Amino acid sequence: MDLKLNDKTALVSGSTAGIGYAIAKSLANEGATVYVNGRNQTKVDEVVKKLIAETGNNKIKGIAADFSDIQQIDALINQLPEVDILVNNVGIFEPKPFAAITDADWMKFFEVNVLSGVRLSRAYFDRMISKNWGRIIFISSESAYQIPEEMIHYGTTKTAQIAVARGLAELTKNTGVTVNTVLPGPTLSEGVGDFIEALAKDQGLSNAEIEKEFFTNMRGTSLIKRFITTDEIANLVTYVASPLSAATNGATLRADGGVIKTAF
Repeated sequence: MDLKLNDKTALVSGSTAGIGYAIAKSLANEGATVYVNGRNQTKVDEVVKKLIAETGNNKIKGIAADFSDIQQIDALINQLPEVDILVNNVGIFEPKPFAAITDADWMKFFEVNVLSGVRLSRAYFDRMISKNWGRIIFISSESAYQIPEEMIHYGTTKTAQIAVARGLAELTKNTGVTVNTVLPGPTLSEGVGDFIEALAKDQGLSNAEIEKEFFTNMRGTSLIKRFITTDEIANLVTYVASPLSAATNGATLRADGGVIKTAF
C-alpha cells in the first residue's frame, strides 16, 4: 500500500532508539523526509547514517536537542520552522515510590513528557492549519489509563498527553489537519530488553521465563501475552501520519496488546 508520504516532512522527537527509531525508519521507508532527534549530536549523526543505509532514503537528517531545555527546543524550531508530520515521542520514565517523587521529579517529567509536545505543537500547528494539512501524533502509553503504582508521575504525564491531543484536535475543525494519540503497551525497546536480560541473569531464569512471569503477574490483562515490537507500534503511527488516515482525528488509538481491559 502506498501511504503517500513521499512529499511529506516529518520530525520524530526522541528517535535515536526504541519506538522513536522504529517510527523514523518506517516513515523513511515510505519516502518521507525524516528529521531524527536525540540529545547528543554524535549519536544523532550515527543514527542518520544507519537509517540511510537501512532504508536507502537519503532524505534523513538530524537535529540534536534536549527537551528539558527550552533554549534547545527553540533552537530546533528555528532550524526546522515547518513540518508536515510531528511525532511527539520523546519521553522519560523511572520507577519510584510515590513518597520519594519530589517536586523536582514531577516538574522534570512534565517538562519532558508533556511540555515538549506542547511546545513543538504550538510551533507547528498554525502553519499546518494555514496549509490545510498536517499530522500531530502524541506517543502516550497504556499507563495513561492504568496508572502504574510504581510510576505515578509517569502515568500522569501520559494521561496529560491525551488531554492535550484531544484539545488540539478540537481546533482542527473543517481542515486537513489531524491530531491523535497512540498508546503503546509493554514494548520490547532497548531499555526494556536490557532490563529483562538483567532480571533473567539475576534470577537465574531465561528471558522467555521472565517475559512469561511479567505477563502473568504484572500485565496479566494482556491478550497477546508477549512484548510488542517497536515495529508494530511504528506501523500504526505511520498509517496515522499518512493522508490515508484523514477520517481519524481526536482519537486515542491503542497498540497495547489488549492490556487495557475495556472495549472503548
